[in-house]
Amino acid sequence: MIYAVRALKYLLADDYEIDLVASKSSYMVWQSEQNQRIPVEPTQQEQFWREQAGVEVAGKLRCHPWGDVAANIASGSFRTLGMIVMPCSMATVAKLAAGLSSDLLQRAADVQLKEGRKLVLVPRETPFSLIHLRNLTTLAEAGTTIVPAIPAWYHNPQTIEDLVDFVVARALDQFDIDCIPIQRWQGR
Repeated sequence: MIYAVRALKYLLADDYEIDLVASKSSYMVWQSEQNQRIPVEPTQQEQFWREQAGVEVAGKLRCHPWGDVAANIASGSFRTLGMIVMPCSMATVAKLAAGLSSDLLQRAADVQLKEGRKLVLVPRETPFSLIHLRNLTTLAEAGTTIVPAIPAWYHNPQTIEDLVDFVVARALDQFDIDCIPIQRWQGR
């Protein structure tokens, strides 16, 4: 979940407008990993995510309940640059690959695909099974960009955040968003 928080930090600080859906599973994962509850109510959740990202006022953040399939982002008429699912579980990958959309996260991702917009997935599992690889291939063939959470080392990372920021920057690169100060490959 550190990837999602760091992405929020940089996007909000750079004054982007973000519609956020925390999946049903993310509530359990956050509780388990951070020993903290994600608020359910959208306004409280917005404040929660801003506090986690350390960005109190910049950007625009709207949080949507995972079950609200009637939210604006569930419609192709709602214009976006695209969508990042970060981190993305293999359960979500499988549902997207099969065209299932039983919650808002899946419906919004399905909308990106059907509208020909950018959909970027940052898978969180390792290793991948053959089923995982086939599902990821199906999504890649449908136009999804897969950005595995694999950091580089050429930028001489000093902290965990340096490693995380590299992955987040590469995911945001897919939208031509350059708001993270990372050292890019310069050649030899």
